[in-house]
Amino acid sequence: MIALILLYSTPIALAAIGEVVNQRAGSLNIALEGTMLGGALTAALVTLSTNNPWLGLLAGVTCGVLIGLLQAVFTLVLALDQVVIGTAINLAALGTTSTIFRAKFGQSGQLLSLPSLPKMGGIDPIVVIMLALIPATLYCIWRTRWGLVLRASGENPEALRASGFHVTRTRLGALVLGSALAGLAGAHLSVGIASSFAENMVAGRGFMALAMVTFGRWSPLYVVLAACLIGGVETLQYRAQTLGLNLPPQLFVSLPYVIALLVLVLLGNGTRQPASLGIPYRRMK
Repeated sequence: MIALILLYSTPIALAAIGEVVNQRAGSLNIALEGTMLGGALTAALVTLSTNNPWLGLLAGVTCGVLIGLLQAVFTLVLALDQVVIGTAINLAALGTTSTIFRAKFGQSGQLLSLPSLPKMGGIDPIVVIMLALIPATLYCIWRTRWGLVLRASGENPEALRASGFHVTRTRLGALVLGSALAGLAGAHLSVGIASSFAENMVAGRGFMALAMVTFGRWSPLYVVLAACLIGGVETLQYRAQTLGLNLPPQLFVSLPYVIALLVLVLLGNGTRQPASLGIPYRRMK
């Protein structure tokens, strides 16, 4: 049971850990959903072509990096509204992935069968990487010079610039890292969990990751624990279906989203976000 919870929690947890780093730097990545979806399709296509899920994961990460760089052009270089740009990327990713999938596999699509990652005790290496990222990210944010610069970028970018550091470069690195983890999250969803791809298979997990960052107080540990709560609800959904419980399937499908919303509403109040979160640096002058 614990292994299943960790497995289903990993895509949300990976995206959320990356977003913690990104938001600590002062950027807000609304495009997590689209980045995960792009990573999922890219990983599925490369895995199908090469019969190698590891190459699929690498392709998913690469897709995430490219989407992050595209977003950086508009939000960091041109200093446009981060919510608007992120929403546009989400819509573009949904349309593009659906178009590519239908063009390759037909209007109604087909059920893909992909070689999956090796598992030991019910978990795969990406789950282990996700767990290892918790102490690694905590240490880097709070115990390194890089982490100090990162947090200063999100709290007081003008003071960071006055200290001789490049604010846009700092935020760019954080955005690319967060997007890479979101691409990995989507790739793990298609290659590591489903061993397949379907249109819009991310199904709101990117938005859940955003909610978990707020609920987890921008701490990688609490964020992963929050993601495990959602993963536990998702595991319960599949367990209930296999047990043949005479309950509406829509109840179990909607349950993770209801829990995420309740958690955000009940426990998200009173949190202190980075002072410059979502504020384009150029407009602060």
